[in-house]
Amino acid sequence: MTRNYHLAQVNIARAKATLDSPVMQGFVEQLEHINQLAETSPGFVWRLQTAEGDATALKVFDDELVIVNLSVWDSVESLKNYVYTGDHLSVLKDKQQWFDKPSAPTLALWWVPAGHLPTIEQAKSALQTLTAEGPSAQAFTFAKPFPAPEEHSAAREELV
Repeated sequence: MTRNYHLAQVNIARAKATLDSPVMQGFVEQLEHINQLAETSPGFVWRLQTAEGDATALKVFDDELVIVNLSVWDSVESLKNYVYTGDHLSVLKDKQQWFDKPSAPTLALWWVPAGHLPTIEQAKSALQTLTAEGPSAQAFTFAKPFPAPEEHSAAREELV
């Protein structure tokens, strides 16, 4: 099935120390494997990274300890399956070892036209929208997902 929209996701985390610190070693050692796992997962479309394949080197927030993960998937289900299964789930369960407890949402999901690569500015906006307004069609979470625009339109047409 060809989709007109893909799911963009941004996830940020504030590291407890710089990535070259012994505190962060366990996280850093798994990073290449976890990124490769994402890229070979069903539904994966794209992820933000440097030419060397590293997203953690990108400093897009004023706080240099904040790392960002920005990616695009073909559906909420594809991303959810990657995040909450296998090796990624193991890393997720250990995140308190490496990252500070957040005081605001650190994950935002939103729909983008297929073929569009979201920008850092769009990712920051999605996080700000989610923080200010809660889940909406503009920015949502796994717990409160919103359908892709064409799914929403099709559902409305069925009701008419």
